[in-house]
Amino acid sequence: MTRTLSIQRRRPGGSPVPADRRPGGSPVPAAHRPGDQPGTVTRTARTLAGCGVVAGPLFIVAAVAQMPGRRDFHPTRDAVSLLSIGHLGWIQVINFLVTGALYLACATGMRRLVRSGPGRRWIPVLLYVCGAGIAGGGVFHPDPGDGFPPGTPSDASVVSSWHGVLHQVCGSSAFLALIALCFVFGRRFARAGQRRLALGSRISGTLLAVALPAAGAPGGALTLCVGVAIAMFWTAFACARVIASGRHVPAHNGEN
Repeated sequence: MTRTLSIQRRRPGGSPVPADRRPGGSPVPAAHRPGDQPGTVTRTARTLAGCGVVAGPLFIVAAVAQMPGRRDFHPTRDAVSLLSIGHLGWIQVINFLVTGALYLACATGMRRLVRSGPGRRWIPVLLYVCGAGIAGGGVFHPDPGDGFPPGTPSDASVVSSWHGVLHQVCGSSAFLALIALCFVFGRRFARAGQRRLALGSRISGTLLAVALPAAGAPGGALTLCVGVAIAMFWTAFACARVIASGRHVPAHNGEN
């Protein structure tokens, strides 16, 4: 008969030592703790974080692909959100929900992957907010307005009911989180000495920040769509760079 003996470390006084602590009380690095599998955790984290590389481009491509087939939809006048109403609105609803879920998965992966340096706290938080806001846009649909769908008065407001208001709140939250995320990525890239990437992040965030209040002006729907597309594509690129980077950026006191 073969026996497997499990030897538990004990302090000089006889009390057991926790697995994540040395006998002296100092923490044991995660890579050296019993039962931990750093390689598996890293692969899982990278897979989840990779959802952020897909999310933005998928949302934009799926939205643009619907426009030619929706009668009386004009990108310069009608917001992309209006694609979620009408007989084919279910396509955009699924687009909202899938994209939101991908950003939420990315946030979970980034929380595990980005363990140091600027953005280690804010990158996952902002991705969670962005994902929840986009998914909420699929749950709460806007009201018909601006002449779409066909038969709707041209002066009708897209925010005339409780679900229209909640759709507006969800969308605004996602856009603001996306703007902040671009600047957080910019700070992280700047600390790593990647000045061009830092500049690209800040430009992307600034363009969306300018496009957001311009949405109500003539042609503002297209302006907002372009601003969101730029920020989403850049966020996808930034996520890919963070995933590909095997080194951590040194953290300074108070950095998040």
